[in-house]
Amino acid sequence: MSRIIVLGSGAWGTAIALSLHRRGGHQITFWAHSPEAAQEIADAGENTLFLPGFPIPKEISITGNCAAVADADIVVSVVPSEFLRSTMARLRPHMHAGQIVVSATKGIENRSYLRMTQVIAACLAEAGLTLPIGAFSGPSFALEVAQGQPTAVTVAFDDPEIAARIQADFSSETLRLYTSTDVIGVELGGALKNVIAIAAGMAAGAGLGYNSAAALITRGIAEITRLAVACGGRRETLAGLSGVGDLVLTCTGSLSRNRTVGQELGRGRQLPEILAGLGGKVAEGVLTTRAALGLARREGIEMPITEQMELILDEGKDPREAIKDLMLRPGRDEH
Repeated sequence: MSRIIVLGSGAWGTAIALSLHRRGGHQITFWAHSPEAAQEIADAGENTLFLPGFPIPKEISITGNCAAVADADIVVSVVPSEFLRSTMARLRPHMHAGQIVVSATKGIENRSYLRMTQVIAACLAEAGLTLPIGAFSGPSFALEVAQGQPTAVTVAFDDPEIAARIQADFSSETLRLYTSTDVIGVELGGALKNVIAIAAGMAAGAGLGYNSAAALITRGIAEITRLAVACGGRRETLAGLSGVGDLVLTCTGSLSRNRTVGQELGRGRQLPEILAGLGGKVAEGVLTTRAALGLARREGIEMPITEQMELILDEGKDPREAIKDLMLRPGRDEH
């Protein structure tokens, strides 16, 4: 039996906690950012704000106490990217050698351009602590994981033995894990696909057809792969679950918040209004677009779809003009 704490009380964190409980054999703690938020979930018996309709079993301990992380063997971080650094600063006094950290957040930190495992490592290093930190990513809508629908994801650690342990501890009849040692590729695939999902939603909202969607998805994986490889990831990783798999899901699935944001942009709505309508839920692709482009510029990588998305999100460019500019780019060889 492992003692596992899930950090972050959004829909994805809730779904992971429910999946681990359904598997059985572990002691599960579900951590919210404040005692008040934890008490609200405990009183309701479910996460009414982010994942209503799924009772949280009494066997799952719900807490807002930072000290609870000290009791865990495995720490699963599902904290939104913009709050990850500050959250880890609160938790690190209670963390210790022997723990394993699994990052299930899909994003890139603004300004530093660090991946989520790098942010966690940097925060822990400030306390002189070095822990194994891996990435958990793949095509996985929280709602369907909570429902127990069959889902496959990838877990990546530098050490294959640790990846195999997480695979054994998390796998069940409804959640299948594949292992990898390509932490960079798994993380960047999961983060960058959100940018392309906004673009795909935007095309749908503007009334464009399947041809356009297929082109955006295909050229999207091309630019994601270019950047991931430049950063040290492996090309074959981006052809797997955490690359093409997650991209296709997020670009085409109606449950995707990033695709929804894009759809509303394509219909002519303004970004602040769209984000306000998410009810506190996070569309990571909005923040990731800026960070991804900063990382791409640092690495000297061309990302034309991401560039147009930045102009739309930051400067209010008309989505139809952005699509036109993409179509009129100078011709080039596909590979």
